[in-house]
Amino acid sequence: GIKWMSSLEAKFEDAKDKKPTAEKLERLRREKVNRFRRQHRISVQGTDLPDPLATFEQLQDEYKAHPKILENIQAAGFHVPTPIQMQAIPVMLHGRELLASAPTGSGKTLAFCIPLLTHLKQPRNKGFRALIISPTRELASQTHRELVKLAEGTGFRIHMIHKAAEAAKKFGPKSSKKF
Repeated sequence: GIKWMSSLEAKFEDAKDKKPTAEKLERLRREKVNRFRRQHRISVQGTDLPDPLATFEQLQDEYKAHPKILENIQAAGFHVPTPIQMQAIPVMLHGRELLASAPTGSGKTLAFCIPLLTHLKQPRNKGFRALIISPTRELASQTHRELVKLAEGTGFRIHMIHKAAEAAKKFGPKSSKKF
């Protein structure tokens, strides 16, 4: 049969029938991500950047992070990522280079330690697999302390080396050739 309607009803009917296009869905997603970044005062530059994390649980869901690492994050009292962690962790987990700036106490150490352990996946008996160079002994101690807490129960061995002679005693005289 024939369906009679006004031109306004026809426009409304047409709008109902149209499904959102892929471009429109992507634009809406980008707007949502940008709104999230503005809300958390995250400023980014670059192209094809991964979306920020809203929760630490996303690490396991999206990046297959070791469940024990997530337990350790929760046990340390971290329930919601800080803005630097929200954006830096996904960038690093996507293998991208990162130059980040954030105030003292904002969670930068955790922001690069989580991706480091996630990339290593599991311990292996292959010598040193990652190296963090710190400009001061105090920062090296802080990083070491945080990594030890984060890696607890995963089997990773975390070491801090600040003198070559002590390292040779600790790891053996052939350590310089081995690693």
